[in-house]
Amino acid sequence: MSQSRYSDQTAAPAAAGGDTTRERILSAAMEEFARHGIAGARVDRIAKLAKTSKERVYAYFRSKYALYAAVAAREYVVIAEATQIDPTDLPGYAGRLFDYFVARPDHHRLITWGRLELPGTATGADDPTQAAITRKIDQLRQVQQAGQLDPTWDPADVLALVNQIATTWAAQPELSEAAAAHAVDPTIAARRAAVVTAVERLFPRAR
Repeated sequence: MSQSRYSDQTAAPAAAGGDTTRERILSAAMEEFARHGIAGARVDRIAKLAKTSKERVYAYFRSKYALYAAVAAREYVVIAEATQIDPTDLPGYAGRLFDYFVARPDHHRLITWGRLELPGTATGADDPTQAAITRKIDQLRQVQQAGQLDPTWDPADVLALVNQIATTWAAQPELSEAAAAHAVDPTIAARRAAVVTAVERLFPRAR
């Protein structure tokens, strides 16, 4: 996405007393983007689901991309609060991420659509997603310096690998279906245990 498109992602000022309408729009947009992606999403369907008008949607968000940006930013905050990284217990963190996306596969699709359809998006220094990633990397670096995590790993690689392992099954639903049919233990608990064990072997809990 070009820089000019990114600059259009600022929400328009909301009218007084419109918080409830804005929340309905965001909730409806979450469902629409998760189901259809960004290109396939339609603002008129979002407006209908939110019980408002298309014009009202654009009064809050100047474009469909601005609306997606607001939904995705809110979702990243929710994920961070729900999973709470503990840099001294990365297997536990991986388990929480696994649980979150097993319970909310539509949320994983929402994020994936953005990665597929908006690659290379320019982000500002105050971007909340990048700020959250930077905080996690700093936390990992601190526990490395304290001798609680192998310092030979780059903390950025640690975070990327843990996130990737934790979302393995959410990102590959076709393998989840195959595991349910063919794995020795077809349960979700077994998949979760595999995720936690894999992270434990790479990055053991601090003792």
